[in-house]
Amino acid sequence: MTFDQIVEGVGKVIDAAGVAAIVVGALAAAVMASMRAIRRAGAVYTPFRRFLGRSILLGLELLVAADIIRTVAVTPTLESVAVLGGIVLIRTFLSFSLELEITGRWPWQKAPDGSQQPD
Repeated sequence: MTFDQIVEGVGKVIDAAGVAAIVVGALAAAVMASMRAIRRAGAVYTPFRRFLGRSILLGLELLVAADIIRTVAVTPTLESVAVLGGIVLIRTFLSFSLELEITGRWPWQKAPDGSQQPD
């Protein structure tokens, strides 16, 4: 087994972990929201949205990591690095947008009362 094959395999495993994080997170968020709705245990939409958003953020970070590993280790051409840069920019924008939607503030801003929100 060559180095390129190993790195490609690692990239695929991390890609799969990213997709799994999104899918499992979406399913878990749906189950938790359903349970809250059945028990009438308060708000359903906001916790569902937060959990789903955090799952998507985790999945996006794993997908970016896999892209970086494959691009830098396997095919470090100028074209592949440029494509990686575009992918990272798009996913970073998505991550910031999701963070803003979930918490109501940018990632570098503190909570309004100065305390950190629990994860």
